[in-house]
Amino acid sequence: MSCMENGLVISHKKLGRDLYEIEFIAPRIAPCCQPGQFVHVKTGGTMDPLLRRPLSLYDVDEKLNSITLLYKVVGKGTELLTKIKVKENINVMGPLGKGFSLGDYKSVLLVGGGVGIAPLIYLARVLRERGCKVTVLYGAARSEELVAFDRLRSIGVELMLATMDGSAGYKGLVTELLYDKINPHDIEFIYTCGPEPMMVAVKDYADKYGIKGEVSLEENMACGVGACLGCARKLKPEDDHYVKVCKDGPVFSMADIK
Repeated sequence: MSCMENGLVISHKKLGRDLYEIEFIAPRIAPCCQPGQFVHVKTGGTMDPLLRRPLSLYDVDEKLNSITLLYKVVGKGTELLTKIKVKENINVMGPLGKGFSLGDYKSVLLVGGGVGIAPLIYLARVLRERGCKVTVLYGAARSEELVAFDRLRSIGVELMLATMDGSAGYKGLVTELLYDKINPHDIEFIYTCGPEPMMVAVKDYADKYGIKGEVSLEENMACGVGACLGCARKLKPEDDHYVKVCKDGPVFSMADIK
């Protein structure tokens, strides 16, 4: 059940160039959250910018009733978000959208690129708590952008890194690492989020080896509840209907996407 709440900010820090992590107490929203969902955040105290910003649930602490978000500054709204200080309030609506399915898997693979790693962190934590072996392939342009490294290590996943400049882990695309290092027979399910070309390559890998999976899509979401149609898109070119990414997703089965 989603609602609107003024969360109390308890931590807000810069992790890297244009990358920030904010944690706030939200006792009404946090207990309802599921991995893969998102919240709609009011970034400033005025009507400019008018629209909220959709941010994936990066992590949730059930004991503190806190929500952590990872975001990148890309415009006026997210720039205003950086100005919010500890002990101030942040207005949030959520949780919104359809999250990841949590099957009874023994071994899964998570593939994340850039800030697309955000929804996979909370997912990895929940899967590990369920006793699942979790392997994470985490890619970025350079090592300083691998801001989720410590959090992933603390969760206890098997972690493999890829950077385009070779400053950490494998030098090249994270999807090259996928083909080079992962035995498909060891994986029951794949979850992925990041740049769409990366997710296309992950889906191709899954299709090649007959592995089921899910993707988390990113779109501009003006309302967050499926009313404005701003995030409507076809999942397959031949579809005669559109889905609303904010309401029908953002998580979709790989089988439904072409």
